[in-house]
Amino acid sequence: MNLGQGKRATDFIFSCQYMTKTEIPEWLTRASDPIKVMYQYWLSRCRNDAPPRRSDIDPVDIQPKFLPHIVIVEVVPDERRYVYRLVGSKQVTDRGGDPTGKSVVEAFIGPSVEDALGCYDAAVSTRRPHYDYQPFVTKDGRHPDDEMLFLPLSDDGRIINRVLVFGNSPPKPKG
Repeated sequence: MNLGQGKRATDFIFSCQYMTKTEIPEWLTRASDPIKVMYQYWLSRCRNDAPPRRSDIDPVDIQPKFLPHIVIVEVVPDERRYVYRLVGSKQVTDRGGDPTGKSVVEAFIGPSVEDALGCYDAAVSTRRPHYDYQPFVTKDGRHPDDEMLFLPLSDDGRIINRVLVFGNSPPKPKG
């Protein structure tokens, strides 16, 4: 699936019931090609007007170069709220360690814990993809993925129980 180059925002029509069939997220026009590809992949896995299940997401169908940038977070019914279940190698490197099994509060990466939780909350509460582009520098001076896409997953078609996250670092301008 190579959908980035030459595609327009109108090529990415959302089909799930909780958005109109012609609604195009405003953020899609400014998102990078890899973000657009992951969004299109997620859309292709929506079923019967519901978000995809975790089992609908098959790594074989995702471009291999994207896999290190993927995270799957489980929504849990306790004070932890969100727990890392699968973390790609690029995400592990950006965090300086593997957060698998830890809560987002314990192991987030971003400008603040409030910002990180807000991104997950947005995808879960709206049942829609949430795009976040907020460049930041980690405490140790690293510049991790600048662009993040939070994609809701639902095993029963109603309750969002996982969030698929894809991070992308657009190429830095030369100069």
